[in-house]
This record gives sequence, structure tokens and C-alpha cells, in this order.
Amino acid sequence: MKLSKVCELLDAEILCCEEGLDTEVKSACGSDMMSDVLAFVKDQSILLTGLVNPQTVRTAQMMDMKCIVFVRGKRPDEAVVSLAEENGIMVMASAYRMYTACGILYANGLYSEGIDKV
Repeated sequence: MKLSKVCELLDAEILCCEEGLDTEVKSACGSDMMSDVLAFVKDQSILLTGLVNPQTVRTAQMMDMKCIVFVRGKRPDEAVVSLAEENGIMVMASAYRMYTACGILYANGLYSEGIDKV
């Protein structure tokens, strides 16, 4: 799925790196606990979260993620957006709650890689 489709499905606003809209992604994950993302997430391209701090961008960078979608109407400050932009990570903001946003993406064919059980 292209990031442009993710943006459309989640009725999201792009906050940086709009030039990456044609990027193809194959998986996503949702979490507010960056320690869980680091411990359990493998090969995910999109991070959905409500945690709006620099740690979110650092985690996405370490995991080679292409996009962060801030959910629940949360908006990161300019420092977080700038950090994402410096690292080429697209940032979107959506009013959907995380559960709903993940469900919309899943229902449209964007899954997590591998087995969904821990």
C-alpha cells in the first residue's frame, strides 16, 4: 500500500516529508510503548502512536520505519517534526483513535509481518 493511500484512509494531515507519498509499505504496528516497539516489532514500515515526543522518532529511525502516524488528534511539536524530517520519516496526524486507525489499515490489506501472536 502506498503512503498516499494510508493518508487517504486515515483522513490524515501530512506534517512533513510529503515527497514520500509514493513510498510502498507492507506492514504497520500500533503502540504507545516504544520499548514494546523495539522489543517485538520486526519489519514494520508504519508506526501508529499517540506518543508525541522525540523518542517516537528515534524509535522509528532505529527500526527503519518510513512513516509515523500520530493518532487521537495528537500533534507533535515542531522539534519532533523537524527531527523526523531530518531523518526522512514522513509524519501524519489523524483524528482516529489507534484501535480504529489500525483496524482501517488492516481491513484494507495492510498487516503486520509474520505472526500476530506474541
